[in-house]
Amino acid sequence: MIDLTVRLLNQPGTLLRASEALGRAGVNIEGACGYVEGGQGIYHVLVEDPGRASRALIDAGLEIQAERRVAVVAVRNEPGSAAAILRRVAAANVNVDLVYLTVDGRLILGGSDVPAIAAALDATGRPRG
Repeated sequence: MIDLTVRLLNQPGTLLRASEALGRAGVNIEGACGYVEGGQGIYHVLVEDPGRASRALIDAGLEIQAERRVAVVAVRNEPGSAAAILRRVAAANVNVDLVYLTVDGRLILGGSDVPAIAAALDATGRPRG
């Protein structure tokens, strides 16, 4: 899966504009998170078709800051589940710089060494999403 980092103006309607552009292009949002940093909106959106998603966002006048692969793992909705997964990543001495959940309960992890994160996740024995 691919995580796109989209820069948004920190004002009403820009998140809507991004979401509508993806919907019109037939791109499903698998997961997302957003926040404001330094006065700019930052929108992370997880998609299966980054080419179509990027075109839709750019055509809507939005800026793609980054496109990167992320590791995806199923996580149970119960106390300690995420910690058990993250313990494996930490034990592999791999840094995570992005984490969020998908709409169907998968944990998304990004970092400078995604193959190492994925290898640590494979060691959890949980199905990959």
